[in-house]
Amino acid sequence: MDTALIAVLGTLLGAVVTHFFQARSTERAAALARDEQLRQERISTYSAFAGAVIEYRRSQNDRWFRTMDAGRHAPEAEESRFESYRLRTAARQALFRVQLVSDDLRARELADAAFEVTNCMHEARDGEDRARRSEQARQALEEFIEAAAPSVR
Repeated sequence: MDTALIAVLGTLLGAVVTHFFQARSTERAAALARDEQLRQERISTYSAFAGAVIEYRRSQNDRWFRTMDAGRHAPEAEESRFESYRLRTAARQALFRVQLVSDDLRARELADAAFEVTNCMHEARDGEDRARRSEQARQALEEFIEAAAPSVR
């Protein structure tokens, strides 16, 4: 009977230990899957934001040139202004996604800065000011990408 009791206790102990290790392994696998899913979401979000800001920057340049060439109330200028509004909305939506998925305060601040600098491009007084603002917007976006990149590597 002692032998049977020892065998039963050994089997129970083995089952408990196996359960413990399997639970830890499952938790680790779930954590890795969550981390990878968040990483993929960040890559997608950061890429979409960069693309949206690039398109918005292009439209702001176009808006400025059309306003300077045709006049503020010309149909071409109005059309480019409305296009810049549409792209601003898309860039702002992408910015909101960045704010939701990024836990890096600096990256979020740089994303805000990239959006704001791009948003003010059409206010340039002359060609030199427009070129300077366009370059600032490009640099601000690069700074965001550099700050965000470590979180997806």
